[in-house]
Amino acid sequence: MIGVFDSGSGGLTVLRAIREAMPSADVIYFGDTKNAPYGLRSRAELSRLTVEAIARLHRGGAQNIVSACNSVSASLAVSLFDVLPLAPGNLVEMVGPTVSHFKDSRSRILLVATPATIASEIYQNAFQMIGKEIDTLAIPELAGAIESGASDTEIERIIRDAFAGIESNAYDELILACTHYPLVQPVFNRVLSEKVSIFDPASAVADRVVRQFASRETGTGLLRFVISKDSAPFRARVAEFFPTSGVAIEVLD
Repeated sequence: MIGVFDSGSGGLTVLRAIREAMPSADVIYFGDTKNAPYGLRSRAELSRLTVEAIARLHRGGAQNIVSACNSVSASLAVSLFDVLPLAPGNLVEMVGPTVSHFKDSRSRILLVATPATIASEIYQNAFQMIGKEIDTLAIPELAGAIESGASDTEIERIIRDAFAGIESNAYDELILACTHYPLVQPVFNRVLSEKVSIFDPASAVADRVVRQFASRETGTGLLRFVISKDSAPFRARVAEFFPTSGVAIEVLD
C-alpha cells in the first residue's frame, strides 16, 4: 500500500496524478487538516509533524510513502530514516522529481512556495546541483486561504499582491512548489503573462512513484482518506477529484 500525506487538501493534486498512473495501487491518504497550513511552521514543528504523519501511514498499512507537501521536504533529512522503519527507496518527496524535470531546461524559472519551503533553500540548493539558478517568491497567506476554501476573489487578491513589482515577462516558467497552488492554477493564469508556462510537479512526482513503487504495488485500487480534523473544503475536493471512489473519510478529531 502507498501512503500519501500533506498538510491538508493540496496533496490531492498529487494523489490524483498517482491514481491516473497506477489505478490498481492501494492508497491511504492522510491530510493533517488540524495543523494546516504547514508553510508558516518552524523546522522543528515540521520535523515532528512529518514523523507523526509517516508513522500514522505505517500503522494504516502503508509500506511506501509519498510526501506530497513541499514544506516538509526539508524535514525529511532530519534523522527520518533513523527514527522510522523507512528506507530511502520507500520514500518519494516533491523536490527531487521536480528539479530532475528541469535538468536539461534553459528556461528562466520563478518558483513560488510557502515561506517554510523558500526559507529552507532546499529547491535553490537542488537547482544549483544541476547548474541552474532560480528566483523564488514566498506567498505567505495563499496555502491557508486555499485550504479554508476562500473565494476566487480573495485568492486573486493574495496572488496579485504577491506579484506586485515582479516582472513576469522575465520568466519562462513558474513552478508551483506548493501542492495547494495547482488547486487555483486558473487564478495564476489570470494574473501572469500568457508567455509564462505554469508547471505543476504532480505529474513528475507520479512518474517517480511509478518507477520506484510499481513493481511492489499490485492491489485492487483501494482508496482510503484520513484527516486529523473535519473539513468541508477537503470533503468537497475529494468529491470533485474522485467522484466515483465512493469512499468514506475517517476523521481523527
